[in-house]
Amino acid sequence: MQYSNKVMEQFKSMKNAGRIENADGIGKVGNPVCGDVMWIYIKVDENETITDCKFETFGCVAAIATSSLATELVKGKKIDEALQITNKRIVDLLGGLPKEKYHCSILAEEGIKKAIEDYRQRRLKE
Repeated sequence: MQYSNKVMEQFKSMKNAGRIENADGIGKVGNPVCGDVMWIYIKVDENETITDCKFETFGCVAAIATSSLATELVKGKKIDEALQITNKRIVDLLGGLPKEKYHCSILAEEGIKKAIEDYRQRRLKE
């Protein structure tokens, strides 16, 4: 399977890999068919800016690369801006993905959205 140089760079660097203790929002997504599982952690300030974002991904090269890039894209963004990031943008910035790995970009987008949804649910309970 051929991956772009950008995919391989993200995979090797694994920027923002890890967990945020006391995260303001956590998104867990998975694909039961391939077994990929992602956790996206966000830290949000009082202005609704995502100040930190990390990921833990158990999966293939594409799953790790898309998680890594997604966390980079949302750091420093307002919540509403982060919600505008799409899997298509992730794929484009990575220089494409093999067709059978496209679902990994969807998981990354969904992980960000679930982390934001979790953040908002927690805020309602405060």
